[in-house]
Amino acid sequence: MGSRLVFGDGLRAELGSPRRVRRLESSPRSRVWHVELPRTPGCFGSSVVVKQLVEGPGADERYAREVAAQRLAARSEVPVAAALLAADAGERMLVLEHLEHRRPSGDWIVGYATALARLHATARPEDAGTLPRWRGPNRTDVESFLGLAESLKAPVPAGVSDELHDLVSRLDRAPANALLHGDPCPGNDLHTPAGVRFIDFEQASLGNGLMELAYPRIGFPTCWCVTSASVPLLERAERAYRTAWRTATGSEPEGDLTDACAGWLLRGDALVERAHREGADHLARVPHEDWEWGTATARRRLAHRLAVVSRMTAAHPALTRVSTLTADMRRRMLTRWPALQPVPAERP
Repeated sequence: MGSRLVFGDGLRAELGSPRRVRRLESSPRSRVWHVELPRTPGCFGSSVVVKQLVEGPGADERYAREVAAQRLAARSEVPVAAALLAADAGERMLVLEHLEHRRPSGDWIVGYATALARLHATARPEDAGTLPRWRGPNRTDVESFLGLAESLKAPVPAGVSDELHDLVSRLDRAPANALLHGDPCPGNDLHTPAGVRFIDFEQASLGNGLMELAYPRIGFPTCWCVTSASVPLLERAERAYRTAWRTATGSEPEGDLTDACAGWLLRGDALVERAHREGADHLARVPHEDWEWGTATARRRLAHRLAVVSRMTAAHPALTRVSTLTADMRRRMLTRWPALQPVPAERP
């Protein structure tokens, strides 16, 4: 399959023949074009985006996830995603509303969190099985994290292993009643005049919304772009999320944000881009090498997450030993690598 846009007969019959075709930058897993079409449903105009999932392992699953997530997201009274106008399963192709992205404001995570809550709230209990259930850290992740502590020569307090295994169990039992984007990173959020809209739902799942509300605080763990916002701004964003969730559902968000952040800390796969996940023990690499990924190195990402979790768990009755361990691990990292800098404070 080449890079030329192949617009099938079914799409042409529905939307007409594409004009002014322009290839856009995209990940290696997809091809994306901006095109003009003679007719589109509703009042979306003639300018659209065509996305095609590239042939390869998991391509059919990624396409199915994206289509399913788009259809769930369309339930939101306030739009939270680029509208899906048409699809061609044979070519793994989606035709999407074209949206104009503006440079985000300094407090962009507030609007981001509001839109994220609205997105999460579009899933319902009867949607179980429509998408895979979100997978959190497991016992292997706990052992890897404790192995990193030993490599850093940080004493492991008695009982900390139990706390971490209990954390894994709590995350596994958390309600899976939210539509999770799967990769809600800077770049997958479009800041339009009408508000934030999300794109690229290839990793969508059903899970607990607080796992993604944790992103701004823990440093966007699955993303090339890491930022660290001030605590007052984070608190504003988290209040905005909870308000939007209550408005959409009439209930309070379930789950524990501290647990969510600690869960992301355990994930060594959250130190590398997607193509390198599921295989190597990336936490075990940290004492011996540092590697670049986007706006921060692995050690900078890890030091940031340790700082966040050590603060958040200090008053958490089920994670007090984790607080002690994570604070010590971060101190030892900064002593061993004194040139480590904080992660960026601003979005690029």
